[in-house]
Amino acid sequence: MASTPGLAHTNKKSKTGTRLQTIGAPGRFRTPPGAEVTEMNAHPDRHWTFLSNHAHVLVCLASDPGARLRDVAAQVGITERAVQGIVGDLEAAGVILRERQGRRNTYRLNLDAPLRHPLEAHRPIRALLALILDPAQLKRLPTTEAR
Repeated sequence: MASTPGLAHTNKKSKTGTRLQTIGAPGRFRTPPGAEVTEMNAHPDRHWTFLSNHAHVLVCLASDPGARLRDVAAQVGITERAVQGIVGDLEAAGVILRERQGRRNTYRLNLDAPLRHPLEAHRPIRALLALILDPAQLKRLPTTEAR
């Protein structure tokens, strides 16, 4: 296996077999604790996606408005603390509305909020989600529009 500068790799035995564990330098992509290392995240210098973590969290909350942030973090592949920060960013930008239901939070989306970068600010959040979610899922989303 080729070595990545600044990162150490170890093979760690688990119940499902041997998996690669990356011990990284600050600021480098690291696999969250407990997450399996896959081919996609085994090479941090080549890992990238078209969507940001903010978009990934938004898609997760759109798919399951009652999801626990721990579960969202596992799906996105980042820490729960990072998801908390992203949810705070999305809430501050008016993209989501957090509602307390008992001991849990649920999230409603403002589908008409514009995307944030100047290159895509002419399009709403709805357009981004329409690319990823099924049309039926998009219609069922809890939104911030009048009930």
